[in-house]
Amino acid sequence: MNLTLKKLNMKKVKYLLFSSLFLILYVTKTANAQEQLDEYLALAVKNNPAVKSAYAQFEAALQKSPQVTGLPDPTLTVSAFGRMIETRLGTQEARFSFMQMFPWFGTNKAKSEVANLIAEASFQNYLEVRKQVIFDVTSAYVELYALTEIIKLKEEDLKILNAYKELAISRFESGKAPMVNAVKVDIQKDAALAEIEWLKEELKPIQTKFNLLTAREVQSAINVVDTLFIEDQNPLLENEMELLENHPSIKALKQKEASYGYQEQVAKKEGFPNIGLGLDYSIISKRPVDDLERNGQDAIMPMVSLSLPVYRKKYRASAKEAQLMEESLIHQQESQMNSLVNEYQSALYELNKAKKQVALYDRQIKSAAQANKLLVSGFSNDLTDFDEVLQMNQDVLMYKTQKIEAIKNALIAKANLEYLLSKSENNENEY
Repeated sequence: MNLTLKKLNMKKVKYLLFSSLFLILYVTKTANAQEQLDEYLALAVKNNPAVKSAYAQFEAALQKSPQVTGLPDPTLTVSAFGRMIETRLGTQEARFSFMQMFPWFGTNKAKSEVANLIAEASFQNYLEVRKQVIFDVTSAYVELYALTEIIKLKEEDLKILNAYKELAISRFESGKAPMVNAVKVDIQKDAALAEIEWLKEELKPIQTKFNLLTAREVQSAINVVDTLFIEDQNPLLENEMELLENHPSIKALKQKEASYGYQEQVAKKEGFPNIGLGLDYSIISKRPVDDLERNGQDAIMPMVSLSLPVYRKKYRASAKEAQLMEESLIHQQESQMNSLVNEYQSALYELNKAKKQVALYDRQIKSAAQANKLLVSGFSNDLTDFDEVLQMNQDVLMYKTQKIEAIKNALIAKANLEYLLSKSENNENEY
């Protein structure tokens, strides 16, 4: 009795150790796979030309505010050496006029708001480009993973077919099966070798795309992990609509809409006069008169000027233009939001569908593998036909291939959801 309990306890200990070891290996592989992908994403975010271009556009937009809020250059008028005007105090030898124009009150502030909002919209465009590049890199990496794994499956299948050929030849030599079975294996081997070559050729353009996205040399080697996992938890949150509204494309449109609100204010304020403040200074020469008071005294005269915005049509048209653009951007936001919601629902469907397919293919692989063993055993004992063995082997290969495709589709759908859902307002430091 004690011996039996000891055996049971030892089995439990072995089972727990095996389970713990499997869990550690699973977590380690998952972490390593994500770390490898994160390294490539960091390279893309830092060096991708599209991202760098978008950020340069944002920095250029920041330079707009100082331009629109600056005062116009002052004017200086100098008159001299001509036939000067005779005054009571003497002859005017030279005249200097200085004038500085000022826009109507609040005009520059409104222009500054317009420029700042356009710069913020440009920053959101930069964030959207980053997110798109991250999605493109992730998708390309997942495609490379799927193709690499399918090639491995095909190469493993070649080994299985070689074993089947040896079995077929052995059965032929013993007089229990025709030689045509070995020929059938050769036909499938040729097809498998051709498919492997095609798949390797298919890898090349995707590798090129991936290296270009990460701003590396076209022929650079890519370290593709041998295992990618689908997380059990969906990136579905209760506030998904709020997260979609935080998408950079939506926020950029909102910033542009607000900018046209201020642009309307600018148009109205430009319809008011501009104010000019200046100074007129005249150099007066002395007259040949002894008792003239303030003889030859220079003249200083402050000046004020106003522009006269009498042609009102252009100001009304400018304000109307701003109103219509603001209305247009409201409709653009609605249209873009509809597109994001539709894309979100499609991506979520694809993710859930792929997860169910993976579970289905796991069951089918297990059942098909069992059936395959039984068929091979039956062929060895003259109970089953060799064609059934080959067909079941192809079924097992098909289910494994379809499982990899489903994993690829799930990971791409998940990456698409991450592109659509923005968890933070300014996540530029994500990588």
